[in-house]
This record gives sequence, structure tokens and C-alpha cells, in this order.
Amino acid sequence: MSRFAQVSALRHRQGRSPQLMKFVGMFVMLLTVLCSALNAAAAEPLQEEWRVVPNFLRLPDGSEFGPCSAVAINQQGEVIVFHRGKQPLMVFNTQGQFVRAWGDDLIASAHGCRVDAENHIWVTDVMRHRVLKFDVHGKLLLSLGTGKAGAADDQFNKPTDVAFGTNGEFFVSDGYGNTRVLKFAATGKLIAQWGRPGKGNGEFNLPHAALLDREGRLLIGDRENDRVQLFDQQGQWLATWPGFAPYGMAFDERGRLYVADARAHQVLRLSAKGEVEQRFGQKGKAPGEFDLPHMLAFDAHGNWYVAEVNGRRVQKFERK
Repeated sequence: MSRFAQVSALRHRQGRSPQLMKFVGMFVMLLTVLCSALNAAAAEPLQEEWRVVPNFLRLPDGSEFGPCSAVAINQQGEVIVFHRGKQPLMVFNTQGQFVRAWGDDLIASAHGCRVDAENHIWVTDVMRHRVLKFDVHGKLLLSLGTGKAGAADDQFNKPTDVAFGTNGEFFVSDGYGNTRVLKFAATGKLIAQWGRPGKGNGEFNLPHAALLDREGRLLIGDRENDRVQLFDQQGQWLATWPGFAPYGMAFDERGRLYVADARAHQVLRLSAKGEVEQRFGQKGKAPGEFDLPHMLAFDAHGNWYVAEVNGRRVQKFERK
């Protein structure tokens, strides 16, 4: 290359360098802004969409909540709080006013609480190893379990939750001691069971929450394995969603899954593929914060309620 060509090439490179550096700087700046916007979009919508209703539930004079393990909503929109204290089942109307309570003579230690399609209330008692079914007024309709821990067909060992099938069947996650899932006919007759300790497909380390989705799949919160496992209603493993501690699970009116992750002291919203789309809350006792959120529920209007064990309360979040 001639001296002239070398000088021309050098000037050409020197002339382009500042422009190139300016372009790179602008690109990095735009990329930073874009990433910030995406992060904000992922973190903020729940806070923009929801607002906490402080002190929504009004207890009778002289009453207080123990550790709140579960909350459920019946067809009248009443809020059912299941807690570890006197009158463990407490019902409040849509305005948060106390209506009725029961359970001192039947329940030793509250855990899960669900309402089925016929408006019956189902609870699990981890101290007496029972699953109980009540009508809306508190009349006992069905009791399963012998009252003693065991692995026989008529026993539980600290059962945690109940899910309802499409033909009247129901499923029990059993739980702290037995590490299995049981399927029952509507009458309470055992149909099937599966599960064993482990980390493989169909194995569990504390099956803690149970729920059916709109496709009829059974979701089991495999708490200490930090995952949700999906099964068909015959117990065939379908999929696993890892990455969080599913203490409690509930669907909103759109069919979106929310998870109470008590290890993170957050409520998570998952995508249809089981990926975390949004996180809400942090550890604390202020309104909108959580101290061991254990289980949660949605009402017909899309408002959601979170039961906290250490927080000893149920918080309501309503749409703005």
C-alpha cells in the first residue's frame, strides 16, 4: 500500500471512530432504558392494578386471630378465615363484618380451607389428622381420618389441602407425614393414591397445596422441592414448574394462577407455562407486606385475600 493510501486509510479510520463511539454510546443508553422499562413492566403492574384494604375484617370485641393458615370465599362472597385460635372458622360478610364462627370442639390445628362447587366448606386439621366437610352454616357433613396419624387407607398424617375434581371426586394432599396424594369418591371412599419421598416425577417433599385448573389437571404444590407438579386425575405425571415455594395456590376469575411463596414472603403470578410473571410484596407487617403468606383466595370480583401465619391476619387486595 502506498504512503498516500496508508494515510488516507488512517484518516478514514480516525474519522469514523468518534462517530462509531457515539453510536455505541447511544445504543447502550437505549438498551439500558429499554431494560429498565421491561423490568418496571414486570414489577409494577400489580402495584398499579391492586390496592390493599387495611383492616378490612372487623373482629368481635375480645376476639383476635391466631396464626391465619387459610382463607376461602363462599358463593355469597363471605370471607372464611381458618386460623389457629379460638373459634378457628370465622366468617365475615362482604363488608368485613363478623357473621358467625365455629370449630372449637372439632378442630385442633388449622391448615387448609376450600369451598367446593356446592358451597360446602372443607378443612384439614394437621393435629388431629382429619379432613372435615361443613355446610355453609357450620354443620358437619363428613369427617375423614381416624384422629391418629397413619398411612392406612382411612388415615392421614397431617393432611394439608383439598382439591375438587370434575365429577364430585376430591383430592387430599397428605402432607407433612405421608408424602402422598389421595383421590376419593364424593362419598369419601378412597379411589387411588400416589407419591413417595423424593425429587423425581411423582415424588414429593411435603405436598402442601392442591388445586385443579380449567383443563382438569391437578396441581400439587411440592413445597420443600420448590416446585408445582401437574398430574391428570388418575395420578399420571404431566409436568413440573420449578423455582418457588408453593405454600398456597389460587386461580383468579381469568384462570391465572397465583402462588403464596412464604419463603420469599411474596405472592407470585404465574404464566400458563408456570413461569413467574409478577411478584408482589416483601417481608413486613405494613399493609401490602407479608409475614409468611400461607394460603390465598379470590372472590367473584377478582379481589384477592391472603392469610398470613406470622402476620396473624388476612389482607384484602382490590382492583383499582
